[in-house]
Amino acid sequence: MSAPANGTVPKLRIRGLKKAFGPKQVLDGIDLDIPAGTSLVVIGGSGSGKSVLIKCVLGLIEPDEGIIELDGKNLLAMDREARERAVATMGMLFQNGALFDSLPVWENVAFGLLARHRVRRAEARQRADAVLAQVGLAPSVGDLWPSELSGGMQKRVGLARAIAASPDLLFFDEPTTGLDPIMGAVIDGLIVDVVRRLGSTAIAITHDMASASRIADSVAMLHKGQIIWQGGPEALMSSGNAIVDQFTHGRREGPITMELRR
Repeated sequence: MSAPANGTVPKLRIRGLKKAFGPKQVLDGIDLDIPAGTSLVVIGGSGSGKSVLIKCVLGLIEPDEGIIELDGKNLLAMDREARERAVATMGMLFQNGALFDSLPVWENVAFGLLARHRVRRAEARQRADAVLAQVGLAPSVGDLWPSELSGGMQKRVGLARAIAASPDLLFFDEPTTGLDPIMGAVIDGLIVDVVRRLGSTAIAITHDMASASRIADSVAMLHKGQIIWQGGPEALMSSGNAIVDQFTHGRREGPITMELRR
């Protein structure tokens, strides 16, 4: 284990992370330091490996090489029980909400509390009502079914589920996808508010440059399996990096070209 020059151990430290699927090298030596209490947004084209990066940290995908340290401890070197305890300190807002259609909203929100933390149902319902209120939803919404919710409400419920156990580390997968610009700004505002309230560290992946600017303390671009640029959100639209500038401004012409699917 090594720390930055200032001696502070990052909340999440990634070194030399690699992952291939057959001949396709998706992650090719990722290095990242994410200080505690900060928000990193990872941008990059479709298929650039953003979701794979998050899934490696969450233990959903096993990387081929590298180190993933949480509070200075290598997750990849832990036994199964220790790693499950570490993952239990994380929360995730999935791109499509990933709500369980067969459960009412409150049980969706409290799912982790009931399944992983063994909280009693009455206590879990109280906690669900409390976190629903934090994302601007009334307790009565807890009795609805996911199919009865609008897209914006589903995102809010997904966010409530992500924060229900007061996680130390939060992940957001395309949090504004499918939302109109106003609702996207609302969700971004809620994300910033809950991250600050919890004192959590956050990692978000997005194609939405406005969302990235609102959420991020720092931004990193992933291209061809590597981090090619990292900087503050104020520099995102004028990075001076030709690849980043083409991506952030949505230009057809530039160093990024469409790869043929085989």
